[in-house]
Amino acid sequence: MRIALLFAFVVLSATAQTNPLLSANRLEAPSNAPAETAPSQKERDVLMAQRIEKIRADCIQNRRHICGKILKVLPDGLVIDSGYTNLMRSPLDHSWLAPGTATAVRPDNVIEGNQPDADCVGLVFLTDIPKKRGIKPELYDYVNLQAFPAGQYTYTSVGDLQRTVRKFSTKLPKAIEWKLQEGEK
Repeated sequence: MRIALLFAFVVLSATAQTNPLLSANRLEAPSNAPAETAPSQKERDVLMAQRIEKIRADCIQNRRHICGKILKVLPDGLVIDSGYTNLMRSPLDHSWLAPGTATAVRPDNVIEGNQPDADCVGLVFLTDIPKKRGIKPELYDYVNLQAFPAGQYTYTSVGDLQRTVRKFSTKLPKAIEWKLQEGEK
């Protein structure tokens, strides 16, 4: 009798277990598993520094030489028709801005390369242009400088026609800042 009572006690206690056995097909963690902890501030700082460094390397790898004609002067930058590679000749290469009276021709069938410092081709928006007292870019002047990719820019071309073009900044920290903000959106 005692053995039967002891056997019944063991069987009943085994069936009363609250932790179910895990199935091989079960995807979620068991309820008694430790909760995943949020990353510490130091870990978040390290991740952010790695992200910034990756964006910085990408901006440097994709920097372009912008040499072209100013088609539109906007409060926050310039719309440039880039690809006028003969602006890199002397004496035009001594300044980032050349007057519209300079002779510049875009070569036929020019193609933009895919390496750092490649000559940019096509319509682009250029921001963070150098500021010098007495030098102000005007319509149809030429620019000749290095810039870093900073996303895209949409502007009103003619009437209410909207155009989206590649955006470049002459300042690497600004390009990184814009790319960070773009990634957060």
